[in-house]
Amino acid sequence: MPGRGLCQRSRAVVPHSRFDLVDRVPAQALLDAADGPAALLPDGNVLFDTSPGVYKAGSKFFEWDGVAFQPVPGPPNAAADSSFYGNMLVLPTGQILFTDFSSDVEIYTPDKHVRGHEEGAENEWAPVVFGGPRVVHPGASYQLSGKRFNGMSQASMYGDEGQSATNYPLVRITNLRTHHVFYSRTHDHSGMAVASDDEVSTHFDVPARQEPGLSKLEVVANGIASEPLIVVVK
Repeated sequence: MPGRGLCQRSRAVVPHSRFDLVDRVPAQALLDAADGPAALLPDGNVLFDTSPGVYKAGSKFFEWDGVAFQPVPGPPNAAADSSFYGNMLVLPTGQILFTDFSSDVEIYTPDKHVRGHEEGAENEWAPVVFGGPRVVHPGASYQLSGKRFNGMSQASMYGDEGQSATNYPLVRITNLRTHHVFYSRTHDHSGMAVASDDEVSTHFDVPARQEPGLSKLEVVANGIASEPLIVVVK
């Protein structure tokens, strides 16, 4: 799905106009989130869901960059949804998975996926691998050390009911010949502090079906990947 759009079928480009601060918006245009989801994007912006009044229909989505609100296209059911219908999860790709109590599941793709380059925040927040194995075997367990393995935030939240935090390390191994992607189970993290530059470690279990050959290993937190570690899967 293209940048700043929730509907995978839409390819509309969002204009660069921004909403003014809330206290300058006409009263009839006021929106709120009387329970509703929000997610921290890899570029540092926050995607969130609003609707008029308390539990009323007509969801409107915005990105907030710390200064201004940028309206973004919503999913197909937005007109009938209230903000409390929505839930968000930050995926390892940096995209946002969105659900709304229906069978329709949407993926929000931030601008960086369209532009094809990373933002400053993403570079600064990425996990950093200090050390790890250069040869791994399917079914075996290994240890990695580094920093920022738990990301900079819980990354996504919904009111006081939904818990979809991603402040923990994922290990992704991609075969460089087939480009098939595998995720290793991680466990026994040495620390769980977020926004920390302290050295930490985690263990990961290589899937039994991991393809052999030259591969790249990345640590992912909050949808942001580390620089790859080149490994050989034997």
